[in-house]
Amino acid sequence: MDVQEKIKKLRKEIELYSYYYYVEDNPKIEDYEYDALFRELQKLENEHPELITPDSPTQRVGGISEKFNAVAHKNRLYSLDNANNDEELARWYERVLKDTTGLEGQLTLFSPKIPLACEYKIDGLAVSLTYVNGVFTQGLTRGDGITGEDITNNLKTIKAIPLKLFEPLNVEVRGEVYMPVSSFEKLNAKQLETGQKTFANPRNAAAGSVRQLDPKITAGRDLSIFIYGGIFEKKDAPKTHSETMEKLSKLGFRTNKVTVVNGIDDAVKFCKSVDEIRHGLDWATDGVVIKVDELAKQEELGFTSRVPKWAIAFKFPPEEVWTELESIEFSVGRTGIVTPVANLKPVLLAGSTVARASLYNFDEIKRLNVEAGDRALVKKAAEIIPKVIKTEKTGKSKPFKMPETCPCCSTPLVEIEGEVALYCPNKTGCSAQIKGRIEYFVSKNAMDIEGLGECIISQLVERKMVYSYADLYELTKEQLLELDLIAEKSAQNLLDAINASKNVKLPKFINALGIRLVGKESADILAQNFSDLNALKSASIEDLNAIDGIGEKMAKSIYDYFRNEENLKAIDKVLSLGLKPENTYRREEDLKLKGLSFVLTGTLEEFSRDKAQEILKSLGAKTPNSVSKNTDYVIAGANAGSKLTKAQNLGIKIINEEEFKKLISDKEEI
Repeated sequence: MDVQEKIKKLRKEIELYSYYYYVEDNPKIEDYEYDALFRELQKLENEHPELITPDSPTQRVGGISEKFNAVAHKNRLYSLDNANNDEELARWYERVLKDTTGLEGQLTLFSPKIPLACEYKIDGLAVSLTYVNGVFTQGLTRGDGITGEDITNNLKTIKAIPLKLFEPLNVEVRGEVYMPVSSFEKLNAKQLETGQKTFANPRNAAAGSVRQLDPKITAGRDLSIFIYGGIFEKKDAPKTHSETMEKLSKLGFRTNKVTVVNGIDDAVKFCKSVDEIRHGLDWATDGVVIKVDELAKQEELGFTSRVPKWAIAFKFPPEEVWTELESIEFSVGRTGIVTPVANLKPVLLAGSTVARASLYNFDEIKRLNVEAGDRALVKKAAEIIPKVIKTEKTGKSKPFKMPETCPCCSTPLVEIEGEVALYCPNKTGCSAQIKGRIEYFVSKNAMDIEGLGECIISQLVERKMVYSYADLYELTKEQLLELDLIAEKSAQNLLDAINASKNVKLPKFINALGIRLVGKESADILAQNFSDLNALKSASIEDLNAIDGIGEKMAKSIYDYFRNEENLKAIDKVLSLGLKPENTYRREEDLKLKGLSFVLTGTLEEFSRDKAQEILKSLGAKTPNSVSKNTDYVIAGANAGSKLTKAQNLGIKIINEEEFKKLISDKEEI
């Protein structure tokens, strides 16, 4: 078998196994077997780049986009009318009967029954996908229905979207990109861990993920899709919507489940059955879409200027419930910020029992006029933390009183200028802050000490075995064995993990310190600008303010942190115990590319985009994603796109991979 045939065979195998895994949820081989096939294909394509095709499974992550181009839809994407109750559904069905049979009047037992296709209304981002001869060629957002944004490269990263169909047909399909609820919860937990803004709900997360300029970010967000419709060439077109969906499934698409019922009464029953089970699903659904199943009847009914007359969306009641707000308590975070939390009379909401809800801050309490004893309207709407959105007074309501002391250590609280928050200044004696700081210190994007979870940290602090993160490095096996649920082996594993963390990169250590307003990205910027920890410690506010990406508030927070005696003691202690923060960025005198701006476009043979950017940053360069008049160099690899054209028009110097290799070598100067 020649190389070309081998590549074709591997692609076909991988496509089939991907279909079973991502579409059918029925894996046919082990993960390691799939990975082996994929690596073999990659190797062959790397050796024979002339044989790479856009529909190859290896091409799911494309180049970085400068922007999303507006493209007109070949076929318009319409909105749907909504029905919020059974009566509104009945009125829609009456209109359908009138327009297809000529019959008028209210429904009776003797009214004709038209077959209706019912399917889950997925709460995601609507997209259209175009296939030419069975190959995925373009993917657009819904936009305004007439024009959408070209997000083809990002959609290619979603493994439930086939790059090549099982038959070489021309078809345009419509689908809903969504983020599974389980993936959404993991993403928000990661966002919280790294100090980043969380997403309100899975739909927002999906929409934000699919519109990233870098497809690699989209690829890391665990998105999926349900296809809910398709437009075939006349010769290939089925006669009903349900047949269309069956055909799309056979072509390799992950389709929205369709249930065909006879008449509106059965459709109402279906809606109620979905409402009962929807909270157990791993995707967000806010209703049921009901369509006339026969395509000829759909064509007969037609459209208004905005919506199809042959379809309607039944919307479930909003995820809100009234309960009693029994009390208001206050929690303390690692930075000392005090947050109000409502304790509720337990109530079932969105499939789970809710007993606590966020009140966010004290301004929100004033806005809602929240008092203990109030009736509270609580909303979840696919959010992780339920929130109070409205209150009503009762005879049991008690006036709210702002806390004066810390709920954990009783220290008098202070206000933070310019912020709607109260703050506990007792950094060293407040156990809630100590626990929070240690939890952050050991987290994945910080010191990444595996096995040190919330339960163990709480025990260590409560039993006064540790007072700061520095004390972790003095723990003994004997101490760990005193803790609940810690055996000999797990104690040794934990000690090994703590010891291994001593060899840490400077950016991760800076992030681990938990400096207020400083997160993962800011820590990286600081490591680029200071040769070591001592240089950062001695930096003035002016030095910090001069750094791109470090604002005035952050600069003051960093400066104050390294002027605090307790903070300096903890740092000195971990350093004395063998912790060695290594700065992988070059010293000032080695930063031969400092201040220069490089933009990468196309594919390099010896470097991934991330690796090339890492090298450039280590030499002091900036690596923005787009070309501008401030760009100094464009590094152009194979299949360079619009960035190259723009650079040529602006007269920016363009270098190839060989010139890039010379540039970054120690022997060459720019």
